[in-house]
Amino acid sequence: MRIGNILSLVFFIALSLSAGFIGSFATAGSIETWYTTLTQPSWTPPNWIFGPVWTTLYVLMGTAAYLVSRSKGVRKVFTLWFFVAHLVVNTLWSIVFFGLHELLLAVLVIVLLDVLILILIRLFWKHSHIAAYLLLPYLAWCLYATSLSIGLLVLN
Repeated sequence: MRIGNILSLVFFIALSLSAGFIGSFATAGSIETWYTTLTQPSWTPPNWIFGPVWTTLYVLMGTAAYLVSRSKGVRKVFTLWFFVAHLVVNTLWSIVFFGLHELLLAVLVIVLLDVLILILIRLFWKHSHIAAYLLLPYLAWCLYATSLSIGLLVLN
């Protein structure tokens, strides 16, 4: 792998991780305070699982975006900008849920994120099947997170 490719891969992984990093500013202050006061759905995982899972998912997302960036065609520019826009919505969920404590709005944001991920998978598929497959764990986790968000809304 050439140094340019390695730097490009690192860029896309860092870009993806930045969404989580920015969202963590809203999250950090609420985990041990507000979040623990909520009635949790029975399928809520322990708090320690979120960090490793999200880190893994952001690395997979960045790798997928890198693969798209290496593809041919003019539509890849649109696809990569769509990827960036979806990262904004990804970050927005943490801000709305943990920062603003708005459960209903958080459900709406995460449902929008689910739709954007489905579209992103379809867009990535046109450039790289592997890139599209790399987003499937992300979709699965976000659908699970959607069920948690809805459960929290209903219980609280």
